[in-house]
Amino acid sequence: MIIGIGTDIIEIYRIQSTLEKYGERFKNKMFTQVEIDYCEQYNDKKYPHYAARFAAKEAFSKAIGTGFARGFKFKEVSIQNLKTGEPTVVLDGSLKEQYGENIIKISLSHTDNNAIAYLTMESN
Repeated sequence: MIIGIGTDIIEIYRIQSTLEKYGERFKNKMFTQVEIDYCEQYNDKKYPHYAARFAAKEAFSKAIGTGFARGFKFKEVSIQNLKTGEPTVVLDGSLKEQYGENIIKISLSHTDNNAIAYLTMESN
């Protein structure tokens, strides 16, 4: 049974300008080290990957009904890739305790200008 869905679209330039302005401070507040390592491997093409992961965190927050408030912690949601390239959601801390037993599916995409994430959460 589906217990939550969430979607988000973001303009890549917004994430790029924030990363350029606030650098490591923003990066380390919003993203796990696994996400940073993944995005940084793309060098000058890294911004769509950061934007897609940010959109995924927003989509997750919508699926659980909190938005970025009420106990949501950015670094407790990590978007990682399986060996096949499929993105997956890895939870940590209190979010793992609350939602870790659920089946979470995520789809990410981006163009030159926008990144989008769509997420479903089903009871196990």
